[in-house]
This record gives sequence, structure tokens and C-alpha cells, in this order.
Amino acid sequence: MKKVFLVALLLVFVTCFSFAIGQKEQKKNEIKIALIVSSTIDDKGWCQAMHDGITQAINELPKGTVADYKAVENTQPADTLTAIRTYVNQGFNIIIVHGSQFRAQVEDAAKEFPDVMFAFGTTTDIIADNVFSYMPQSEETGFLSGIVAGLTTKANHVGVVGPIDGGDSARYNRGFVLGVQSVNPKAKIEVVHIGDFNDTVKSGEFAQNLIQAGCDVLTGSSQQALGSLRAVAEYRNRDIWWVGQDLAQIALEEGYKCIAASAYNYKAVVKGLVENFQNGIYGGQVLPMNFNNGGFEWGWNTEKCAQKITVAIKNAVEDKINEFRNKPNLVSNYISVDYSKL
Repeated sequence: MKKVFLVALLLVFVTCFSFAIGQKEQKKNEIKIALIVSSTIDDKGWCQAMHDGITQAINELPKGTVADYKAVENTQPADTLTAIRTYVNQGFNIIIVHGSQFRAQVEDAAKEFPDVMFAFGTTTDIIADNVFSYMPQSEETGFLSGIVAGLTTKANHVGVVGPIDGGDSARYNRGFVLGVQSVNPKAKIEVVHIGDFNDTVKSGEFAQNLIQAGCDVLTGSSQQALGSLRAVAEYRNRDIWWVGQDLAQIALEEGYKCIAASAYNYKAVVKGLVENFQNGIYGGQVLPMNFNNGGFEWGWNTEKCAQKITVAIKNAVEDKINEFRNKPNLVSNYISVDYSKL
């Protein structure tokens, strides 16, 4: 009887031990995503686009696939490693550091935490075996904005307010130039850079300068562009318009000046990260975004700007979107755009 009792006790112990090991392994493989951004997740631009993509992906993945998601807002490069260490210590194992200004910090973190997956963009560079890079091919969205601007302008003078001449912003701006030229080769195009991704005040000042110089349709890339939209919105009774790089701009109070807008849909990138994590692949690849893979969206402001959305404009844009959806890399000549020759 005693022997039977001991065997039963041993079986209980083994079962409990196996259960504990299983629970530990399950915890280890739980997917927990942290997002680190320089602005806020409701900035109507760059940072919100990534946050929205993450939440959409989580909602569409099988329930429980992602155990937790946290966002760290208003992060400066100097504070990034501290934020990363905090979330790694809390078990977060997919950390998205959203902004090219964070490159050095991501490289350091990847070395410090080789078992954590990092994602970083925008860049086409592969910086570590446990870092996925992502790059929106935003020359496509820029091209569409250029079509709208080129067919809307009455002054034959349009402008772009960019942050810096780099990353996806540079691709968007050059795509815009090509889009304008494709429908209105006589239009004058001015491209300016404020040197910052977040300074909406400076962005507004640069937009005012373009307007005073005669531009009647403007666009802008990154979250700083919100300041430029606000500048355009000051001209309520003048024929001055905006084409947005984020759909959220349409819904703003100033959105009555936003004829249309594109948006990044990072859902495809996030789903790709989760799938690779589950397959034990932690990085060493570039994840592209374009219309062909569902990485971009386009929307018309039919409620507030219906009078500006002519049949010619709508058809030209939607025909181009269909081309992009059927085949990527159609605007690869964006690299050849030389602002000094505009």
C-alpha cells in the first residue's frame, strides 16, 4: 500500500513539474509588442500610423496571439535604450523602434539583447540578425498626391514641406514631383525641408513662405506636416489646398482644406513580424510596404472637398492605384529627381 502511495505521489509530482515547465515555456513564447515613438500615437501622422497598424494586426490575428502591447511616446534618442531595457525586463520580445533617428540605439540594443526581435524603419539597410527593417515605398503615395496637386493648381505652382531629405520622406517628396510632372509638366514645384520630424511650428512657417511665394496646393511628409496643414487652413476664403500623407488629416478641423490623403498601413509589417517570430526568424530582412502588398491606403475627402474632386482627378488617381496594386516598383525612377533642376 505504501509503495502504491509513493508511486501515485511521484506521478503527481511529475505531472505538476511538467505543467510548470510547460507554463514557463508558454510564457517564454508569448508575444508581447512594445512600440517606441518620438511623438504620440494620436499625432495624425507617422506615429499614429504605426500604432493603428499594430492594433489592427492584433485584432485580426487569432485571439491571444499577442499577449500584450504597450507604446512609449515622446521618446528622444538619448532615452531609447532605457525604454528598451525596461520593456525587455518585462518580457516584451518584439520591440518596434519607429524612426530613422533611432538607428544607433537599435544597433546597440540588438547586440545587448540577441534573443529579442527588433523592428526599425524606415530603411532598406539590414543592421542585425535580430532586426527587421521596414521601408514604405512612399514614392507611390507621393505620386498620387502629385497627380491631385498637378490637376488642382490654378497658379501652376505647388509646394512640399518635408522634414529631412532622407528615408521614406525623401521617397514621398520625389514621387510627388514625378506625379505633378506626369499630369502638368509646366507646373513649378518647390521642395523645402525644415530639418526636423516633429516641429509643427517651423513646418507652418515654411508653408506660409511657400504660400506667399505663390503656391496654391501643398503637401508634406512626417508628423511635422500637421503644422503646414494648419497654415493652409488659415486661408479659408482663398483657393489654397492640401493633399495629406495621413488619412487622419481629413477628419481634423483643418481637414476642410485636405482634398485627399494616403496612409501607411503597417498592419502587413506587424503581421509579418509576428509570423517570423513564430517561425524563429528574428530579423536580417527588409519588409517593404506598397499598394501591391496592402501597405498603403488612399481616401477622398468627399464630404468637405467634393467640388475639388473632379472626374479627371479621380480617374487619374484611381487608374494609377490599380497599376500600383498590380505591380510594385513602378516609380523606381524617383531616385533620379534632382530638386536643383526643378
